[in-house]
Amino acid sequence: MILLNISILNYKNISEAKLDFSKKFNCFIGNNGEGKTNLLDAIYYLSFCHSMFSNIDSLLMKHNTDFFMIQGEYLHDDGETEEVIYAGMKRGVKKMFKRNNKNYKRLSEHIGIVPLIIVSPDDASLISGGSEERRRLLDIVISQYDNNYINSLNRYNKALQQRNALLKMEDAEPDPTLLSLWEEEMAREGEYIYEQRNKFVEAFTPVFNRVYQSISDGKEKVTLSYTSHCQRGPLLEVIQRDRHKDRAVGHSLHGIHRDDLEMLIDGYPMKREGSQGQTKTYVISLKLAQFDFLCNKSAEGNTPLLLLDDIFDKLDAHRVQRIVQLVSSNSYGQIFITDTNRDHLDQILSHSNAEYKIFHVEQGEFTVHSA
Repeated sequence: MILLNISILNYKNISEAKLDFSKKFNCFIGNNGEGKTNLLDAIYYLSFCHSMFSNIDSLLMKHNTDFFMIQGEYLHDDGETEEVIYAGMKRGVKKMFKRNNKNYKRLSEHIGIVPLIIVSPDDASLISGGSEERRRLLDIVISQYDNNYINSLNRYNKALQQRNALLKMEDAEPDPTLLSLWEEEMAREGEYIYEQRNKFVEAFTPVFNRVYQSISDGKEKVTLSYTSHCQRGPLLEVIQRDRHKDRAVGHSLHGIHRDDLEMLIDGYPMKREGSQGQTKTYVISLKLAQFDFLCNKSAEGNTPLLLLDDIFDKLDAHRVQRIVQLVSSNSYGQIFITDTNRDHLDQILSHSNAEYKIFHVEQGEFTVHSA
C-alpha cells in the first residue's frame, strides 16, 4: 500500500497540511515537539480509527478549534486500485470514518484495509510495561489480517465487562444464571482468541528470531513464550472454578484478558537482564518482524506502511547500520521516518537508490527540504 498524499486540519499542533509523498522514503527532520510524531499519528489514525496515544478523540483537536479532519489517498500494490480514507470529528459529535465516501457500519470493518506497523520510543513499554501492552501487540497484528478476531475480542470484552459488573454488586448476590451466560460467552470467544494468538506466536517467533539475529549479528539468543489460562484446561471451567474469589475481589481473575507474552534474552527475562541497546534492538526487531509477517497476511494483499519514529537513540553504530540496511532493502515498501539528526537519514538514503522526500518540520508546519 502506498499513501500518495494526506490532508490534515486541526490535528494536534497541525493547523493545516497538504503533503504529497514519495513512494519509498519520506523523512521528517525537526526538533522534539515540532509535530513530526503528530504527522505519523495522523497516518496511524487512518489505519486504526484512533490515535496511538489516546482513544479520546476530542483530545486530538488543535487547541481552540472545534473539529479535526484527516484524509489520505492510497494506491494498492497492484498500481491501479485507489482508496480515499476520511476521518473527521466535530466537538460533541460522533466521529465520521469513510472509505471512498461510504460510511462504515462498524469501525472494526476498516481494520486491515491499510496495514501499518509503527516503531517508536514508546515500544519500550512492551518490555517494561504490564501484560496489557503485550496483549495489545498481539491484537494489533492479528486484527489486521483476521477481521473475525477483532469482532470476537469485542464480544469477549463486553462479556467480561458485564460479568465484572455483576461481581461488583454490593446490595445483593448476582444472579447465577446471568453470571453463567456471560461466562459462557467469555469462554466461547476467549478460546477462539487464544487459538489465534497461539497460532500467531508459533508462526511469528521464527520471523522475529531471524530479524533480531540480523540486527545483532547473532550476539544474543531471544525467545517468545505465550502464556494463557486456556492452557489450564477448558476456559469455562477455569473461569467458573474460582468464582467465589472473583466475587471477593470484584473482578474476573481468569480469562484471556490475563494472557501474556514472555520475552527472554539468553534464557533470562528481557525486562531484568536487557541493556538499553538490547531492549531497543528487541522491540525494533519485534516490529520489523511484524512487518514481514503482515506482508504475507494482510487482508487485501497489500504491503504495510512502515513508520519509524526516532528509533536510533541508544543504539550503537553497528546496530544502526544493520537496521538501515534492512529497511533500505526491496523487502520494505513505503517508509516514513522521523529524526532530529539529519545524519541518520542521510545514512539510510545512501543505502538505497529509491526516490525520497525530506520535510523540515517546525511548529506543525512542513516544508520540503532540499536534498
